[in-house]
Amino acid sequence: MVSNIEPSSISEVIAHIKNLGYAASGRVRLYGEEFEVVSDPFAQEDGIAVHATPLRLGERSGPDRVLHLPATVVLSVKGKIGKAA
Repeated sequence: MVSNIEPSSISEVIAHIKNLGYAASGRVRLYGEEFEVVSDPFAQEDGIAVHATPLRLGERSGPDRVLHLPATVVLSVKGKIGKAA
């Protein structure tokens, strides 16, 4: 998914994704779980991901893990950038 995006566009996509709340110190609900995001988004060859810690009852409940952001999030951001260009 990321491999077909120009390098400058990857930076734009990541910047927009951070504005959606997928940035360090943010809390998100993905895949039926709540997470505290502990890194800014980064590109991986198969998409965009963040490092996040699972939360249970508002407390950290496990080790950090890599969360791949849903393709719908990445594609919607790419669509917004494409329309603005």
